[in-house]
Formats: sequence, structure tokens, C-alpha cells
Amino acid sequence: MYAFIAKRIFQMIVVLFIVSMAVFSLILLIPGDVATAILGLDANEKDIQIIREKLGLDKPVYIQYLKWLGNVLRGDFGRSLTTKHPVSLLFAQRLPFTIQLALFGMFLAVLIGVPAGIIAARRQNSAVDMILRALTTVGMAMPNFWLGILLILVFSLWLRWLPSSGAVDIRQNFWGWLGAMILPALTIGARFAAVVVRQTRSAMLEVLRTDYVRTARAKGLSELVVTGSHALRNALIPVVTVIGLQTGRLFGGAVITETIFNLPGMGSLIAVGVSQRDFVVVQGGVMIAAVAVLGINLIVDILYAVLDPRIRYG
Repeated sequence: MYAFIAKRIFQMIVVLFIVSMAVFSLILLIPGDVATAILGLDANEKDIQIIREKLGLDKPVYIQYLKWLGNVLRGDFGRSLTTKHPVSLLFAQRLPFTIQLALFGMFLAVLIGVPAGIIAARRQNSAVDMILRALTTVGMAMPNFWLGILLILVFSLWLRWLPSSGAVDIRQNFWGWLGAMILPALTIGARFAAVVVRQTRSAMLEVLRTDYVRTARAKGLSELVVTGSHALRNALIPVVTVIGLQTGRLFGGAVITETIFNLPGMGSLIAVGVSQRDFVVVQGGVMIAAVAVLGINLIVDILYAVLDPRIRYG
């Protein structure tokens, strides 16, 4: 088991190194000169040269990358080009909201998706199964921004049940936080839930046809015991894998969702950084998101090995 975890950690480090090169190359993708993009077309050559020296843009690319990577390894992502605040401090203030949103969205997706997938598999080709399949098709097709606007229109403007924007500190007011996070979590978790339903249904259908499930039924065990104790654990193996693979979509969806609901999270900060051409903020945000996604995938790999001993021993 320890060798399996060590192997996954090594792979994670290699991927992070590749991601760091891709993230750093964002500076090279900005059209024209970066200093000119920051100061504007009316800036004089002297000011442009000062900015280039300040940012280290007058050095060779590999020198710039090695210096940036060394700072990142120390937790220093530089200073924002617009606010002049340390990027690490900005994300430390906003990251908790993004983590709360992603975890809440994942929780709702699993809470809805796994039971719905089990019901669809147990009632294959019934009216319930067809309705759930239709809903998952709609859920996978809906863009986040459209669903978010629709939820605001219905639950905030028409019914006036939930707030349309803003965030509440969970440590100060849990129920206020819950009310403010329900709509964003549903927005970010809807597609996730649809994927979980489909994968759970497919996996359960396959497991329910196996010999050991038929043997359990022949012994006179109830359907609840057969489904819960014998079928579900084996069916969860591919579901857990899908959950890990969908984690990246949660962070990607956070950029749009936090902007729509005016949440002070990491996604909205990256969106502002893109609009203001603050590449230092964008680089730091993408790097932090990559670490988070790879870390969650590592946890999923470990859970996968726990559920299926063949993985860790293989």
C-alpha cells in the first residue's frame, strides 16, 4: 500500500512540474510586450524598460522560469500587478470560499447522484428510470451560467426564498452561509450529479447481474442487504474514479459560478485577473487549482485502492 501511495505522489510531482511550465508560459501568450500591455500603448520607452527590469522580463526565458519556480516552491507567487498585494495573501483570503463551494457542490452531487443511480438501476427501463435518464441528459447539457441565472430568477426573484448573491462567513452564521451557498452549489454540482447518476446506474446494472449477487439472493437475503452490502461497494469503484476526474470541472466551474453569484472566492479573483491582464494572479490561481485537483485525485486513488485490493497489490 505504501509503495502504491509513493508511486502516486511521484507521478503527482512530475505532473506538477509539467503544469508549472505550462502556467509560466501564460506570460508568453500575451499578445505583444507584457510591459506595454500593463502600462498601455501611450507609455514611454523608459517606463516600459523599468517595468521589464522590475518583472525580470529582460532575462532569458529559462532564467525567468527558474526564478519564478523557486519563489513558488517557497509559497511566493509574486505581487498583483493591479492591487500590489501579495498573490499568496489574496488567495489565502479567498480560497476558503472556493473550497466550501466545491465541497458543498460535490456533497450535493453525491447525495443526489448515488441514490438516484441505484434507483434507476433497480428499476431499469421503468418510467422512473427513463425520467432520471432524461434529467441527467438535461443536466449534462446545461451550461453553468445558464443554470445559475435560472436558479436566481426562480428562487431569488420569483419565490424570494434564497439570496441571489453574496457570501456569509460559516463561522459567524451557519444558516446564513447555508442559504447563500445552496444556489451556487446546485449550479456547480448539477452536471456533476448527472455524471454520478449515469455512472452509478451503469455500474449497478453490471454488478447486479454477477454470480455472487445471484447467490446472495438465492440464500434468501433481502434486496436491501443485497444492494447495500454486496452490490454497492463494488459498484462504487468506478463511481469514485469518476468523482475524482470531475473535480477539475468543479474548480473550472467555480470561475463562472462565483462571478454570477458575486462570491469572494478564488474563481472570481482569477476572472478579474484575466479581465485586468494581471498575469501574476492568473498564474498563481491556476497553479493553486492544479495542486488542489491533483491532491484530490491522489486521495481518490487511495480510496480506489482501499475499495479494490487488486489495485494496490498490482
